Amino acid sequence: MAQTLRLDPQGTSVPPAKHPDAEKAAALKRMKNIALGLLVFMAVVFCFAFAFQQQYPWLTYVRAAAEGGMVGALADWFAVTALFKYPMGLKIPHTAIIPNRKDEIGASLGDFVETNFLSEEVVSQKLATTQIAQKVGAWLSKPASAQRVATEGAAALRGAIEVLKDDDVKDVIESMVRKHVLEPPWGPPIGKLAERIFAEGHHHALVDLLVDRSTTWIRANHSTISGLVSDRSPSWVPQFVDGLVGDKIYTEIYKFARAVQDDPRHEVRLQLDSYLKDLAQELQHDPAMIAKAESIKAQVLGDPEVRELAGRTWETIKSALTDAAEDPNSELRLKFAAAVQDFGTRLVEDTELAEKANQWISNAAAYLVGTYKHEITSLITETVERWDAEETSQKIELQVGKDLQFIRINGTVVGSLAGLAIFTIATLVFG
Repeated sequence: MAQTLRLDPQGTSVPPAKHPDAEKAAALKRMKNIALGLLVFMAVVFCFAFAFQQQYPWLTYVRAAAEGGMVGALADWFAVTALFKYPMGLKIPHTAIIPNRKDEIGASLGDFVETNFLSEEVVSQKLATTQIAQKVGAWLSKPASAQRVATEGAAALRGAIEVLKDDDVKDVIESMVRKHVLEPPWGPPIGKLAERIFAEGHHHALVDLLVDRSTTWIRANHSTISGLVSDRSPSWVPQFVDGLVGDKIYTEIYKFARAVQDDPRHEVRLQLDSYLKDLAQELQHDPAMIAKAESIKAQVLGDPEVRELAGRTWETIKSALTDAAEDPNSELRLKFAAAVQDFGTRLVEDTELAEKANQWISNAAAYLVGTYKHEITSLITETVERWDAEETSQKIELQVGKDLQFIRINGTVVGSLAGLAIFTIATLVFG
């Protein structure tokens, strides 16, 4: 298959980058060739020395060294090869260890990770020296970092809004309104709240406002009040009498309103207080009044009204959140970024807060590790079990095979030195 060439900014063709596995495979092949070359070299030296050792006795030492080198090279070749496959295709016991014991190796690896890395003690000790809260705080305290968090948060918010279905959200809002607003009776809670308000006198300000507005309106509407008297008097009553009666009624009404306005202990105020307190009690305990409150609730918030309320509520919230998320200078994003930056600064400067955060992180991590470490390590075991045996062997050999070839090389060198030493000692002792 032809490879597509890339062009650099100057227009020069650039060959495609090699895959990391391709580079490792080439390095492994190179090391295998070196190890094999040493074995062949030892074999050639052995043959030459064996052939001419009668003429040149000193070649016996060279033969011994080459013989030991070949033995060492072959032994280490067998050991390394037996890890990954059957040497020369021969199914010798205890060879092709990785393909044959792949699942056991995966389980052992999982147990090793669980025991030595995913223990609560190890995780807690590591986190205790890491100071995650301070590092996170230092990063968050930077304006650019806080802005990035705000940007990512806005993107997540937009994504959530797009994923949510309007009808589903409306159903949720409607169900919440029904559960928390419509289903509970209104009378008792309203009565209890009203009782507290009336007992503490918080309603007096509202009464004062109503009395003041009423007095002001009466003072400014003399003709209106007088006209009401004239309109309702018999036709045979003279007009000037209507005027006198209207003026008198206006004056009395105004005097009455002023009296109520000026006297905090006026009878009307006291009677109003008594009526409101009785109403609060009836809303809590009188079945007839509670039923009236429920009737009013049903009239005000019927099924169509609740559905419309849920729809308007969601549309308002959705529109506000969408606009705020899309506008980098929106009040919501600016305040969120400021809050993130302030929180980061507090984590850096407030030692007590940072220690609490670190302790919380440590406890949370220890809990997760203690609770789910088996599930975490099962990922290793199950993944290895799913691998093909031959492919697994190839993958592992590709990762560590290059270093293992040094065993063959070292075996060749050590074997030759050992062979030379053994032959020399034997010659000196028994020669």
